[in-house]
Amino acid sequence: MLGVLAVHFFILFSVFHFDVQTSIDDSVISTLVLSIAIWGIILLVKAYPTTVAITVYALFVALFISSVTVFAQYEVIRWWMSEPEYKSYCIWLSDTLPVRFLVVWIFTTWVATISAFRKNLAEMDSRFHQQVDASALLKEAELFKLRQQLQPHFLYNSLNSINALIMISPSRAQEMIGKLSDFLRSSVKRESDELIPLEEELNYIRSYLAIESVRFGDRLKVSIDINDSFAAFIPPFLLQPILENAIRFGLYGNAGNVEITIAIILSKGMLELQVKNPYDPDMRPPRGTGFGLKGIRRRLYLLYARNDLLHTNAVDNTFTTILKIPQQYVQSNSDR
Repeated sequence: MLGVLAVHFFILFSVFHFDVQTSIDDSVISTLVLSIAIWGIILLVKAYPTTVAITVYALFVALFISSVTVFAQYEVIRWWMSEPEYKSYCIWLSDTLPVRFLVVWIFTTWVATISAFRKNLAEMDSRFHQQVDASALLKEAELFKLRQQLQPHFLYNSLNSINALIMISPSRAQEMIGKLSDFLRSSVKRESDELIPLEEELNYIRSYLAIESVRFGDRLKVSIDINDSFAAFIPPFLLQPILENAIRFGLYGNAGNVEITIAIILSKGMLELQVKNPYDPDMRPPRGTGFGLKGIRRRLYLLYARNDLLHTNAVDNTFTTILKIPQQYVQSNSDR
């Protein structure tokens, strides 16, 4: 408001040629009353309970406050300059009231409009953050639901296998129960992790394969090929459903041995895992096959907002699943 006071004084003293004392008195009183008016406008706009038609409300407030402000300035100045020597000035003050009102109205309208805009902006920002928080909670809940759906899928098969082994091979059933217990215990420890080291995920997969080896015996062979030494990170519980589908595709309707290969490479900031398994295109897959891939695709979209991180193809009786995980902070030795 110091700028307003300085401009007001300059106009009175330099343009209208009033004396210094008169210019100072008018400037100080007018600026003080205007400051109170501006403070009142800001409070009234902030107190408006909603943002609906807030601009129209702000314009009406500015018009009302402008009228009150000019009236207050006029009365206070007349009271302060009531001596006879200020008679000509008071006449000039009365004659210029319309101009004074116009100037005050323009200024208060600008302030009221800015206040309404800021209130609208604050409301939009609040709603945006609420939506972001709600989206984050919904995303977290969906990710948790997807993880919880994948484990029972494997657990039911393991329990059915244990049930079958109890009668024909109690020792193998006991071994499978112990490995299943260790596997589930490690699953609980990883539940809250968003990313884990690749080596930790591979150890988890080896525990999973140890259970499946008890279930299928020597029929199942799985090889893991890492073509370089590197550090990488991966969301937990992504690779297991892919292997579970590969085992189902490979072993369903096949009485012989089945070999599944896992190739892992890191190139240009992208971790790529390729899982290959044999399959018979003429055989109908077992019921439920594909749920894991569907859940993984959804999880990848929630985590990375991309639909191009999971691919499958079938060529020459070989089914290949390609999983890609973006890496932000790691790089393979070949890329350095």
